[in-house]
Amino acid sequence: MRCPFCGNDETQVKDSRPTEDNASIRRRRSCPDCGQRFTTFERVQLREMTVLKSGGRTQPFDRDKIIKSMQVALQKRPIEFEQIEKATTAIVRKLESRGEHEIESSQIGAEVMGALMALDEVGYIRYASVYKDFREPDDFNEFLNNIQKLSEKKKKKSAS
Repeated sequence: MRCPFCGNDETQVKDSRPTEDNASIRRRRSCPDCGQRFTTFERVQLREMTVLKSGGRTQPFDRDKIIKSMQVALQKRPIEFEQIEKATTAIVRKLESRGEHEIESSQIGAEVMGALMALDEVGYIRYASVYKDFREPDDFNEFLNNIQKLSEKKKKKSAS
């Protein structure tokens, strides 16, 4: 593994342990040249996936984009990074289990929406405002009314 600080190709693993969800291995590394320490994560990758964008372009699938978009949506919310990481791992596994090489970006967005709804409704709304391309306040109002209806249905189900 190349050192991100000095570019040295030879780094040493100082500690390895599984992450909380056992989905990856966390490795603490050290560079013998510059002495800097850094962390890497090793994950199982079942297949190479590409993302088919709405304009027809394709690009390699990048799980970090899911994490970053969820972090933006959940900024200043009471959600821990581990929860985001666990949700992202579940999304990636679900996408990989479909067996498709090419995945539409809308499918990824829908999976992220579902995960955010389970984590935090405010984060869900923030993400939806970008994902669904809200342009006017009425777009928000319509979306919020739908969420309130769903929330009321959930409350009635849990009360009975």
